[in-house]
Amino acid sequence: MSPAATVRAYVPASRRPAGLPFRRRSGSPGGRHRVLRSLRAAGPALLGYLAVRLVGLALLARLAHAKGHGVWPQLATSWDSSWYLGIAEHGYTDELGTRVNTNNLAFFPLYPLLVRAFAAVTPGSRASVGLVLSVVCSLIAAWGVYAVGERLHGRRTGTLLAILWGAFPVGVVQWMGYTESLFTALTAWSLYAVLTGRWLAAGGLACLAGLTRPTGVALAAAVTLAALLSCRRRHGGPRPAALVAAVLAPLGWLGFVGWVGARVGRVDGYFAVQRLWKNEWDGGRATVLELRQQLFYEPRPQLFVLAVSACLVLGVVLYVLCLAERQPLPLLVFTGVLLLVVLGSAGVYFPRARFLLPGFPLLLPLALALARARRRLTVAVVLTGATLLSAWLGAHMLLVWPGPP
Repeated sequence: MSPAATVRAYVPASRRPAGLPFRRRSGSPGGRHRVLRSLRAAGPALLGYLAVRLVGLALLARLAHAKGHGVWPQLATSWDSSWYLGIAEHGYTDELGTRVNTNNLAFFPLYPLLVRAFAAVTPGSRASVGLVLSVVCSLIAAWGVYAVGERLHGRRTGTLLAILWGAFPVGVVQWMGYTESLFTALTAWSLYAVLTGRWLAAGGLACLAGLTRPTGVALAAAVTLAALLSCRRRHGGPRPAALVAAVLAPLGWLGFVGWVGARVGRVDGYFAVQRLWKNEWDGGRATVLELRQQLFYEPRPQLFVLAVSACLVLGVVLYVLCLAERQPLPLLVFTGVLLLVVLGSAGVYFPRARFLLPGFPLLLPLALALARARRRLTVAVVLTGATLLSAWLGAHMLLVWPGPP
């Protein structure tokens, strides 16, 4: 089976004539020109994404000034940001310990390693480097989100998908010293590489994603399964590149988990660290109980917790719609495993909406509905409302909510 035939398994017939944009064909321009052409095509999506996030930043700055303090500490050094900066500065601990929420081995290494590397060759503090890195990665992520949407359903859908991702209810995290933007960038381009039959790129990016966040296991599962199925469909024997991708994709996640176990001297070391953070798999029981409490029994529910609950419920509903629309299997596997990890954990409830932030394929049904809307006013109203809601909730999360984002 040819590479183009492999792509047909994932791409609707209306989108197949476009070919493989990053595979060299006779007479086609070089790699740099193809990248520039792709970037120009993504221009409206990136401008829309920037507009959404700048609105959020402007509102946050205005409200922070009204409260008598600046934006910088909220974005660059709060909560998990301080953990990553600590790892970039001092490295990891070498023992398990017994105190709750004090072991930095719970945090994956790629983001703090990049912060440390760039801080060594650029001016400014590690906090400023980390923040700039997140902003740059968010733009690369938005480009990748657009590329996936465009590949499947055309430019309009790709553009709307990128804007909706920027307007995620907790989208402010995309411009904080957190790993979500880096992870989403790796995820989006890895999934795009799968859709275009670039197996080595897909596997390599999935491996890096596995070094970025625990939910890298979701991307590893998607890439590995897609690669193995590609080998099965191929007549005349498996494709070496797909086999390499299937093996390479989970190595980042497995490598860090194994390294933590070796560092603390026990096979289940990483999972023991997670238990110290009160983060264990229970199949979703704790999530269901918390949802029921917040939605039905809490006499005075907190706004941010209600928003988190709404995101979790909406995530499940959108996944059902993704199944009904028969999204490409790699996207369904990624978002399905992501939901299983996030909803099946008994850990802290409040960050769950943030954990779903990289699941941009869940937004495809909304992007498609907007792309098919006949009236531009409808699209404008929905995008404006989503932008304002994201900006307001982001400011509330950082300035009013006392817990982690």
